[in-house]
Amino acid sequence: MISKQKGGWLKNGNRTGDPHSASRCGAKTRRGSACQAPGMANGRCRLHGGKSTGPRTAEGLERCRRANWKHGFYGRRALAERHQLDEFRRNTAELLEGLTKGSRPTTDTKALPQGD
Repeated sequence: MISKQKGGWLKNGNRTGDPHSASRCGAKTRRGSACQAPGMANGRCRLHGGKSTGPRTAEGLERCRRANWKHGFYGRRALAERHQLDEFRRNTAELLEGLTKGSRPTTDTKALPQGD
């Protein structure tokens, strides 16, 4: 049975009722006037709900910490790996250059990284 209130049934658990009778948001718009969208429980509309007040629980704080975590290309481990690879390339280029010229290489071959 459909409610006799204006608006009928709503989806996602929203209450039925007349949105025109709801309180207004009132936030200042770019035009300079007050926002006329219906307000939520906090008094603002869905677009002007306000800034986040931050995490409330330990789990939320951990999620925020992990969201700002450096990883991938700029992570500490990746940087160290790239520096090691660059050094290996320089040593290899120097070794090859020495072999092509027919002279002895200046690089100590014992210092080169060994395959695991």
